[in-house]
Amino acid sequence: MADKELDTYLNDHLGGATLGSELARQIWDRAEGTPLGAVMARVAPEIEEDRQSLVDLMGRLGTSENPVKQATTWVAEKASRIKFSGVTSGEPDLGLFMALETLTLGVTGKLALWTALEAVAADHPPLAATDLETLIARARSQREALERARLAAARRALVDGHSDVD
Repeated sequence: MADKELDTYLNDHLGGATLGSELARQIWDRAEGTPLGAVMARVAPEIEEDRQSLVDLMGRLGTSENPVKQATTWVAEKASRIKFSGVTSGEPDLGLFMALETLTLGVTGKLALWTALEAVAADHPPLAATDLETLIARARSQREALERARLAAARRALVDGHSDVD
């Protein structure tokens, strides 16, 4: 059985990974047929693969999923659909920008997870079976792609006032 601190840490990140995977899919669906859609066609499946890597790692460590945290994540994901659609602000470009910013922050958190696990891998043998270097490199690549998309969306939402998805 994993120690309590690691169990809590991984469950917190699983909640974020689940929310991030759903958010990435929302953005991809919304941006289909656009340059952003092409970015999300690569990034969204990778984010889901990373979530699954975390689930697999938790299984190898003997860490069970916390049902309360998963239920909280489910509620947060449903609320994000409303917020990021632009319904609450009346500005779809602002909603997309905020969704991309949230996803970029989430990927930054995932990068922090993988690097922290790499730092303690010697103390948790199941971590040695996880290709943390590849997960770290992929998180960095995702963050770079999302940051470019986020800045383009910021321009549309905060300056241009267009409602085209780019």
